[in-house]
Amino acid sequence: MKRQATINRKTKETEIAATVDLDGTGAYDIKTGVGFLDHMLEQLARHALIDIKLSAKGDLHIDFHHTVEDSGIVLGQAVAKALGDKQGITRYADVHLPMDETLTRVAVDVSGRPYLIWKVAFTRDKLGEMDTELFREWFQAFAQNAGLTLHIECLYGENNHHIAETCYKGLARALRQAVAIDPRQTGRVPSTKGTLAV
Repeated sequence: MKRQATINRKTKETEIAATVDLDGTGAYDIKTGVGFLDHMLEQLARHALIDIKLSAKGDLHIDFHHTVEDSGIVLGQAVAKALGDKQGITRYADVHLPMDETLTRVAVDVSGRPYLIWKVAFTRDKLGEMDTELFREWFQAFAQNAGLTLHIECLYGENNHHIAETCYKGLARALRQAVAIDPRQTGRVPSTKGTLAV
């Protein structure tokens, strides 16, 4: 059964289309108009081995907020749709992701109960042209719409680019494990409740 999905979302602020394949090779085609976000989502695709195609047109003449947040919403909805009833998935995963002087811990539960713990601090207001405060907005939108309990904590680090990148790569590696099919769970949802729907 193919675990693929496409979501289209259009508002007065943004128009976004996203397609994912959870069993892909990490291929990507991402164009949001926000260069640093494109770079981070490319890292997400490559290290999660999830194929991602995402195009966004947003009101960038105002600021990047709507485009960044709505990209998280649409990508999260696509992941949730591709997961279906979550039969056979591993469900839980965690990773410590190093990048030079930075170490970030990411833990995920594909629970259907969205929740974000964000313990990440930046010492610069922008990376490229992207406001660093928007990283939390993206992760909140993604977790909420993908139905993830997601904990992200930068344990230490100095370079702001490294801090942001370890958050996305850490999510990628944890998500890769959590959505993987466990052959011992075949035909079962990994919950004693028998469902991971909200």
